[in-house]
Amino acid sequence: MEERKKKEGEKASSKLASTMKAGNILGNACIPWKPTLPPHLPPPLSTFRCFSALPSSSSLKTKMKPKRDWAADWISNNDDTVRGFPIFFGGASLLAVLVNRTVTGIAPVADASSSQSRADLLTLGLAVTNILTGLVWLTIRPKSISVVNPLGVECRFIFSHLPDFVVSELLWAWESLSGVTCCRSLVVVYDCRCILQIGVAAESVNNEALAVDAAKLMQGSLYQAAIKSASQSYLANLSLYPGRSELPFLPLNTQAVILQPLGDKGIVIIGGDTIRGFTSSDQAWITLIGEKLDATLAKYVTNERLAVQDRV
Repeated sequence: MEERKKKEGEKASSKLASTMKAGNILGNACIPWKPTLPPHLPPPLSTFRCFSALPSSSSLKTKMKPKRDWAADWISNNDDTVRGFPIFFGGASLLAVLVNRTVTGIAPVADASSSQSRADLLTLGLAVTNILTGLVWLTIRPKSISVVNPLGVECRFIFSHLPDFVVSELLWAWESLSGVTCCRSLVVVYDCRCILQIGVAAESVNNEALAVDAAKLMQGSLYQAAIKSASQSYLANLSLYPGRSELPFLPLNTQAVILQPLGDKGIVIIGGDTIRGFTSSDQAWITLIGEKLDATLAKYVTNERLAVQDRV
């Protein structure tokens, strides 16, 4: 028994020594750690090399130089000639068919059993179609849109009881619209009265600017439709709309009109001197100006009513 215990003690001591030796080896060794990046992550920035080169002035000039479309320029400069091309081609085709039948000795009477006669009939049909197309192109031309001078008198009416900040706001709107867009007349009706009429207005019997009848305007279909829809109404070609009679205070030759509602209490009427002269960006900008004027005028009306209540 004693020998067995002695042998077991020797084995335990040898195992302990071997483990301590292994621990010393592991403690003194330096194992490098190289983490692996997931596949979806980019490699470190240090692995990239950045090269930057400034483009030369000649390359910048070639890039910035606009490209010209020579075909479009030539067509625009020779519009009449291009419109007559189908007539030239059609006439040449007819002449070629007649010469072909004369030279080849084919009978002038069309024979349905002859392939040449059938081909000549198709060619004649195409030639006549080209000639008619050329005649249509020469007859029908797009109407050129030009700027017109409004027929009327200069007007500058501002409601006398408006405070200075409202007047400056209205004048700012007029100067901005008249300076950037095709606006030549501006009318603002708010709270059942005309507070601004500026620009060119229709001429009355007394050779003066025709005043705006706010009550009559508010009863019209144009005003009612604009207030009901609560959105801008654009009459791109005013002469085509029967509601033109509801705007007698505008010049007779006003080309386009924008009706911009101011909430449910008023409207801004803008008259232009060009058909379809207000672009989509102009319309969006006018909408923002209308919202700004609505906020300013609503503040003025609220302060005015409070002042009246204080007096009472």
